[in-house]
Amino acid sequence: MAKDPPNAGPTAAPWLVYVPSLPTEDPAARMRILRTLDSLGCAVMREGVFLLPDTPDNRLGLTRLTDHVVRINGSAHVLSVASIDDAQAQQFRGLFDRSHKYSDLVKTVESLKAAYGISDPVSIARILNKQRSEFKGISSLDFFPSEARERAARALAEADLAVRGLMFPDAQKNSTSPVTDGKQYFKRLWATRKPLWADRLASAWLIRRFIDPEAKLSWLEKNQECPEGAVSFAFDGATFANSDGKVTFEQMLARFNLDKNPALARIGSLIHSLDVHSNKVPEAAGVEMLLQGAVRRAGSEDDLLNETEKTFDLLYEAYFEAPGKAQ
Repeated sequence: MAKDPPNAGPTAAPWLVYVPSLPTEDPAARMRILRTLDSLGCAVMREGVFLLPDTPDNRLGLTRLTDHVVRINGSAHVLSVASIDDAQAQQFRGLFDRSHKYSDLVKTVESLKAAYGISDPVSIARILNKQRSEFKGISSLDFFPSEARERAARALAEADLAVRGLMFPDAQKNSTSPVTDGKQYFKRLWATRKPLWADRLASAWLIRRFIDPEAKLSWLEKNQECPEGAVSFAFDGATFANSDGKVTFEQMLARFNLDKNPALARIGSLIHSLDVHSNKVPEAAGVEMLLQGAVRRAGSEDDLLNETEKTFDLLYEAYFEAPGKAQ
């Protein structure tokens, strides 16, 4: 007879009980520790007593937190609890039920359907991207995945396909005209060349935020051949490259019908200014300094993109005008 998998059943996973004793003279420090416990996904058993499933990541998180608690003259105990009955285990699992959070997310995603064909699809995609980030946050602390999680994932996937259909309507296809079917650029490998700078970084951000949220990115050496099947961008001979006086970011905006989004268009002007060393965009100098700092700080191309995505996210938020908002 086949054995149950290691994590099957309510009693399979042991538990960690965390009992910190926090200094009373520093309310701010206490609040930071409580927020850290919340960010780890701890459930509250009673005041001052917290619960987590016993996993290596959770043990490491509590160990690091305990080190901090000790440094601020507190103390903490981590207790391992394995021998409990099924009823108690089921009660513990119930403390980590994320179903209501997934349900709220599904309601938000479903409500976007009312805007299909009415609101700017890029604006809808922006909201959908935030819900996708919310889903990642919930699922990262979902120690006992359920049908509610799968339902939320399906709702996001279906909405993403629908919005992509709105963003990329059929059009006559040639090397510079709008993309005929955005689905062909979904879940693809995208490749550009090193070194990464403004246009390549901004284009990679655009891909992950608005074109292919599940994109995989490859950073090619100067003479390295592009992998077979990859979508190339931001170098000579690439699928998407500089032409007609536009940098790659601007070309991609036009090709994917995103150039009507004022916030993205303004970022395009800024990237163009950085790429041609123009001073027509006043804030370009400040953004250039931020990118230079990210280059110095990053240990790899992936790190560099992660750092600079924050800058482009903030620029988009600063430039974005919600529908109906005064210009």
